[in-house]
Amino acid sequence: MSRMRQLAVAVSSLALATGGLIVTTSGTAHAADCSQSYLPLQDAACQPGALNSAVTQSTIDSTICVPGYSSSIRPSTSYTNALKVKQIAEYDYSDTNTADYEEDHLIPLSLGGNPKSEQNLWPEPRYDVGGSSSTDKDTVEYKLYKAVCAGTIQLAPAQEAIATDWTTALQAVGLS
Repeated sequence: MSRMRQLAVAVSSLALATGGLIVTTSGTAHAADCSQSYLPLQDAACQPGALNSAVTQSTIDSTICVPGYSSSIRPSTSYTNALKVKQIAEYDYSDTNTADYEEDHLIPLSLGGNPKSEQNLWPEPRYDVGGSSSTDKDTVEYKLYKAVCAGTIQLAPAQEAIATDWTTALQAVGLS
């Protein structure tokens, strides 16, 4: 890791930590270097996904399927912007313009993803990579959310499918 990159990661981590926004838990690993080779997917070693324990199949009618739920638990932009800078450095993206990335929840909030876990947030390119962009993932997320809330599919298979490979998630749960 270059000296400049180490400094950027350290400064971002310090900013998050001093704001009380990093919670470390024993038994969780986070790689210092993440690979771009999986794009348009995240590096699963860095972001395997993380769930919100308050969201289960039995609670969807009082959580994710309630209008406004996702925005009620969405982390602040000050948190996600600082994390985006740190993770752009971890992915060693040559384009470091933060506007070119969406700090995206791998398992979306609308499917019970953890709102603040670094294992569930990653700097997804907004531009086309390998024939897909962040807006394509948003479309998949919405279709899965609608199907879960309609009772067409169960929550856990939708979460697993999107965390495994969002580009094939709809096929994995039989929605395409």
